[in-house]
Amino acid sequence: MMLKAEKIEYVKKLQEELKKYKTVGIMSLDSVPDTLVQRVRNKMKPDVKFLVMRRSLALKALDSDPRLAKLSEYTDRNFAILLSDMDPSELNKIVSSNRMKMIAKPNQISPEDISIESGDTSIAPGQAVTDLKAAGIDVAIQKGKVVISKSKVLVKKGEKISTAVSKALKMMDVMPFEAGTKLKAVVYENLLFNEKSLGVDVAFVAAELAANFLQANALATEIGLVTKYNAGAFIRKAYLSAIGLGLEAEIYEPGITDMLIAKAVREALSLNGLVAAEPKSAQ
Repeated sequence: MMLKAEKIEYVKKLQEELKKYKTVGIMSLDSVPDTLVQRVRNKMKPDVKFLVMRRSLALKALDSDPRLAKLSEYTDRNFAILLSDMDPSELNKIVSSNRMKMIAKPNQISPEDISIESGDTSIAPGQAVTDLKAAGIDVAIQKGKVVISKSKVLVKKGEKISTAVSKALKMMDVMPFEAGTKLKAVVYENLLFNEKSLGVDVAFVAAELAANFLQANALATEIGLVTKYNAGAFIRKAYLSAIGLGLEAEIYEPGITDMLIAKAVREALSLNGLVAAEPKSAQ
């Protein structure tokens, strides 16, 4: 246990450390397995400094700095402070890319429908058969192996997972839950980025701009507003309309003369075919 003087000295050193970096982030550690935390920690080296400490000491250091005091409200019971000079979106990309599948524990609420499919398993007969049947799974023994006889939804989304189902899912290596790390907030120089704004990266902005451009261009074309982006479409439409009008009115202009001649030839051939098909008058 740290003495009061040691705590004061620790907070003082932390304050100085926080001032050295452009980017200071808060990463939640609640419900995150230690193995995943360690994986993220190793992945961020050497570009990111990863600090875990008592919450009270961390808050004292953050609150003493006007630039960072706003981060305090984003701290969970368990969290880490990330120090870096990276752009916030890049830091968020590294943190949020780490996911881990997890087994279902009794009394957890299912995040989605949990189904099992019929077919062979690698489970050996014995107590396993009893445990699977207790979870409501139809099983049979074939060639010394346990076989799922019928596909079934074991737990529907939003339902509580029973002890029997939890045991059966673990036995079948079904992991319906997923744990991941995420940034709750980041201060970059003097700007605060919350969890929502951190998700707005270059790819997101580009996709939004592209979608908005297509909508705006379609609207401009529909109302007849000519811009440099749809001028070509209007010219093509006007050209095709002029061709259509010229053919209908049989206006012999250089652009459609060949078309009119081709039309006349087709009509002549069609007429010739009709005349040839008429029966000859009796002599």
